[in-house]
Amino acid sequence: MIRFFASHPTAANLLMLLLMAIGLYTLPQINRETFPLVKAYSAEIMIPYPGAAPADVEQGICLTLENALDGISFVEEKVCQARQNLGLMTVKMYEQGDFSKFMDDVNSAVDSINDLPKEAELAIVSEIGRTQNVISIALTADMPRPELKNLAELLKQKLLQNPNIPLVEIKGFSERQLLIEVSSHNLRRYGLSLQDLAVLVGKQDIDLPVGSIETNFRETQLRFTDERRGAEELSQLVIMTGKNGNEVRLGDIATIKDTFELAEDKVIFNGYPAALLQINKNSTDDSLRVLQAVEEMVAIEQAKLPDGIDLVLTQDATSIVKDRISMLLNNAWQGLILVFGVMWLFFTFRYAFWVVMGLPVSFLASLFFLGKLGISINMFSMVALLLSLGILMDDAIVIAESIGSQIKKGLSPLKAAVTGTKIVARGVVSSFLTTLCIFVGLIFLEGDLGQILKVIPVVLLTVITVSLVEAFCILPSHLNHSLSHASKQPPSNFRVQFEIKFEKFRQSVFSLVERLIQIRYGFIGFVIAFFLFSISMLGSGILKFSAFPNIEGDMIQARILM
Repeated sequence: MIRFFASHPTAANLLMLLLMAIGLYTLPQINRETFPLVKAYSAEIMIPYPGAAPADVEQGICLTLENALDGISFVEEKVCQARQNLGLMTVKMYEQGDFSKFMDDVNSAVDSINDLPKEAELAIVSEIGRTQNVISIALTADMPRPELKNLAELLKQKLLQNPNIPLVEIKGFSERQLLIEVSSHNLRRYGLSLQDLAVLVGKQDIDLPVGSIETNFRETQLRFTDERRGAEELSQLVIMTGKNGNEVRLGDIATIKDTFELAEDKVIFNGYPAALLQINKNSTDDSLRVLQAVEEMVAIEQAKLPDGIDLVLTQDATSIVKDRISMLLNNAWQGLILVFGVMWLFFTFRYAFWVVMGLPVSFLASLFFLGKLGISINMFSMVALLLSLGILMDDAIVIAESIGSQIKKGLSPLKAAVTGTKIVARGVVSSFLTTLCIFVGLIFLEGDLGQILKVIPVVLLTVITVSLVEAFCILPSHLNHSLSHASKQPPSNFRVQFEIKFEKFRQSVFSLVERLIQIRYGFIGFVIAFFLFSISMLGSGILKFSAFPNIEGDMIQARILM
């Protein structure tokens, strides 16, 4: 195979163009995100139970669900939350199970329940998805908090109309509530108590199922609703009717305020009350595309808002991704320049060029396979790409130097390319196998951490595998072509002087090695002693060990319990 591609430059060039083309085609489709996708192994069951207190939900919903799910295999844990008007259960599966079958079993178990309370609505079973924060928008304005929440809701709807903004969540507000304040004087005046008033309000604030209509095509659920959602609507509730037929409404005897359940649940941004709109993404979304869409929408909406209402971008989680991508690109072009410069000192310009071209070709081709494997550009995959930089260059330099040494022995360019590549082929392959043995263990780690860390060996081994194809099939052909068209002119004075000085340096290194061989036992003893000294520094605590070192951040977080 090496001889075929070395003697057929057209085949090598077509293979190189193919690898680059599939990489460039895949590049825009690969998602960029902070952390790699972690598969979900949990199902969520939500059953609305209008008018029920948490104790009723626990008895009527939670216990019933737990009993129904007892026979399902691979259940790791079940957690049920009993809330006002709602029962919410999370069922987590062991990783060894088949999640599709697990979801089918959960749906079947829920469908088989026939002893739920009559007032309970149909259960909603869904897979728990994992989302990532992209950025947040701080909406600041000097206005009452209910109005600020309404403005935030309006902005949220506008953001969600953009197809590149998948998820928006409003932070800084607790559950909205209507606060009814009534004086004891008014209660005595109409012969009411607070309990009486609560019962009267509850009876007229209705949301109940009343049955269904079945046809040949569908079944339609019917509900009777008479709910008051705002303070103005609630003030029109009829509390009682006087002897003369006059209606006494709630607003006549009480003050109704539109407020929030927890007054302390709020956001202060730069000293001003704020609503925080947190922009999240699904596993299939690109963080930087989402960020770009948010920045464009914020610029448009800010221009429409009056003075005193500001939109500020904060908590940018994509900065880590952008920094790592910038680091990767900087390391790549710096490595290319350094390798090219060093190779140019010993070989021709064209020879050095084809050696460094192996890096972009291998990287682009590996993107195609990484895309097929569902791997995104994230912090961990970029760590693997940085690790692969040095390995790729080492293999290319070794093959290029071997071919160059065969040329100096008088072989023809084609024979030198084939023979030089074959000589070091075993060493290059053994180096790949060594790397494989070191990193392959990470692939079999379990849990969420295992799903994250296995990205490193998959990316690293993919890139190195592609680089082997480039090194054995493409590089020898290009070096053969470069050597065949090398200039026959005598070398420049600079190259002559460089080779003379380099030869002197090499001879000095040889002399040093010969001297160390003569005192080999003493030198080996020194290496062993130095190794033991290094281990003792670690064991004595002089050299500290930390699995996760502290990294300086740009955010201070404080929690005060009172």
